[in-house]
Amino acid sequence: MRFRHPDGTVVHLAYCTNVHPAEDLDGVLRQIRVFGGGVRAALGVDLLGLGLWLPAPLARALAADPALVDRLRTGLEESGLETVTLNAFPYTGFHDPVVKHAVYSPDWTDRARLDYTVDCARVLARLMPDDAARGSVSTLPLAWREPWSPERWGAARAHLTELSGVLAGIADAGRPVRVALEPEPGCVVETTRDAARLLSGLPEHLGVCLDTCHLAVGFEEPSTALARLEDAGLPVVKTQASAAVEVPDPTDPDTRAALAAFAEDRFLHQTRELVGGRTRGRDDLPDALTGPRPLHGRGPWRTHFHAPLHSPASPPLRGTTDHLTDTLAHLLGPDGARTDHIEVETYTWTVLPEDRRPVGEAGLVEGIAAELAWARDRLTDLGLSAL
Repeated sequence: MRFRHPDGTVVHLAYCTNVHPAEDLDGVLRQIRVFGGGVRAALGVDLLGLGLWLPAPLARALAADPALVDRLRTGLEESGLETVTLNAFPYTGFHDPVVKHAVYSPDWTDRARLDYTVDCARVLARLMPDDAARGSVSTLPLAWREPWSPERWGAARAHLTELSGVLAGIADAGRPVRVALEPEPGCVVETTRDAARLLSGLPEHLGVCLDTCHLAVGFEEPSTALARLEDAGLPVVKTQASAAVEVPDPTDPDTRAALAAFAEDRFLHQTRELVGGRTRGRDDLPDALTGPRPLHGRGPWRTHFHAPLHSPASPPLRGTTDHLTDTLAHLLGPDGARTDHIEVETYTWTVLPEDRRPVGEAGLVEGIAAELAWARDRLTDLGLSAL
């Protein structure tokens, strides 16, 4: 979906297809037809945006064969869909039985990460609509925090500099694409404070992807976080609209039991506790609850579990959608649009507590459509008009 901000900026709203497990072109084309087309029909709109996830082998094949990209673009157009953004954070195997820390590999010290990102940028330049102002590709925030060293940072910086040169060439051809590093709990760049410290002075065509679940888990106040990025000269290239699970009272037994239902084996669910204005955390929800060094519960918890925006949690838990709404208000306020690509990224539908999972393909279509309707309403509440 497209919206116009009062300042004239066209803002794109999409959902991310990393919720779907396909890893080859035929599978992606089926996703487009069944889910993308189904969600568009459920919303009753003429045009719907998809933030595509292309696993590395598929991205490489598409980058090497323009005819395959044309086939993908035709599939999008036939289902009333468009793509201006790719999610290139997961490299491959995002729906393996266990993902956890594997999602951070290869990291930006490894040339394979550069090659994958370049492939995605070249595919997007050919794939995105002719009237799109630009494309965006989101990626991981350098690496998981360990191991890290000046030597590894030097290798990562060299790869980002090389990437900038490739993106400059793509822009010179009239199809600008920017790459956005996405701060995430537990990574080298965990917060906007880390981003300002480490990423200030990034080469041209690079910036930040602001994931609002990650921002909330870090207990970062939106206006302060955005001011910090602006002062560091870091553009918000892309925003991922997502909600965390919040625990007001982690000492309550019923609350802990409800939260334990969100512990699962596939994805990492970093958990943070706020005590006296400072955060402390554990790398996964089971560690926070019952690990050798559990969190004390002296303050509220937030857990990195991307929960459906329209229904993030039930009492005694709650979601961080108020924080998300506040972030959108600062990003798209009356002073101007500070981002133009918004991607709803709830990839956890199939690992929700069993009583909250969608039933079959139709249930997933219904759930994604409900999330996008929620996001659409927040944008129109801010004065954006649907195009």
